[in-house]
Amino acid sequence: MLTVVIPCKNEMHSVANTISSIPEKIPVIVADSSTDNTLSLIPPNIKIVNGGLPAVARNNGALKVETEYILFLDADMDISSVPINLILNDMVANGYDLVTTKILVKGKYNILYNLFYYIQKLISRKTPFAPGGFMLFKKDTFDKLNGFNIKDVFAEDYHLSMKIDPKKFKIHQYPAYTLDRRLKNKGVLYMVKLMLKCFINRNNDSFYTKEYNYWK
Repeated sequence: MLTVVIPCKNEMHSVANTISSIPEKIPVIVADSSTDNTLSLIPPNIKIVNGGLPAVARNNGALKVETEYILFLDADMDISSVPINLILNDMVANGYDLVTTKILVKGKYNILYNLFYYIQKLISRKTPFAPGGFMLFKKDTFDKLNGFNIKDVFAEDYHLSMKIDPKKFKIHQYPAYTLDRRLKNKGVLYMVKLMLKCFINRNNDSFYTKEYNYWK
C-alpha cells in the first residue's frame, strides 16, 4: 500500500541510514541529483530517478509510485521508531489525506523541535503543516493537487500541505529523528524568522519561488 520517496543530493553521510530505518518490505524510490559518491552507497534494490530541487525531485519520484499511499522523507531522517503500519492503518480507517509525525533531533536543539511540534499542532487546526521530513500522502489526493509546485525553491512541503482540509490531516506523536545541520548552518534566528515569514505569506504563492539564501 505504501512507497517511500526520498529527494537526495550529496547525502552520502546520511541517506543509507535513512533507507536502513525503513521497514524492509516497503519499496523505496530515491530521486537523486548528487555530484559526489552518494549513489554508490544506495542499495541496488532501490529505484533511482532524476532529482533536482526538493519539489521537482519529490514529484519525479511520485510519478513512479504505483501504491495507494506515498511517504515522502528527507534524506537525513531516521524513522526506525515510527510504527509505519499502525499509522497507515489509522490513516486508512479514518480517511486522512495527509499524515505526519513528531520530528526531533538528538542534541541541544531538541527543545526547539519540541516547541515547533506544539506550534505545528496549533496552526494545523486551520492550516495543516506536514514537514518534508515525513509526509504520508494518499496518492489520489496528491495527484488531484498536482503534486508539489515545481516553481517552489523552498518550503514546498508547507505550501502543499496547507491545501489539505484540516479534518483530513493528522499529526502523530511517534518521534522521527533528523539531523540538526540546518540550524547549525543557518542559525536559530534565521530559521525562526523564515518560519514566521512562511506563515505570514502562506497565501502568497510567489513567496516560495525565491531562495532567501536558504540553500547557500
